[in-house]
Amino acid sequence: MKNIGYEMKYLRPPKGEYSEKSLSITNSLGYRTVMWSFAYDDWDENKQGRTAYAKEKILSNVHPGCIMLLHATSKDNMEILGDVIKEVKNMGYEFRSIDDFEK
Repeated sequence: MKNIGYEMKYLRPPKGEYSEKSLSITNSLGYRTVMWSFAYDDWDENKQGRTAYAKEKILSNVHPGCIMLLHATSKDNMEILGDVIKEVKNMGYEFRSIDDFEK
């Protein structure tokens, strides 16, 4: 993506829905399909205002190699993200790019 200075290499299928055909097309375009290992209902605008719930859900599902799906539209995520990052690091984990796992 020349306009933002980022080369897209990975694709996350919306809703996690994929097929052999979509995987084949993704691969033929030079992208790698990546799924997440944790998600919760943070996308639902009617379920905002639950920061304690969100924090507990995220922190209780952290594990080695975890790929978290956190939606940018979540007000709860916005409020707790700094604290969650600190707590995950305090648990002994580090945040890495997917590229680091390819090596």
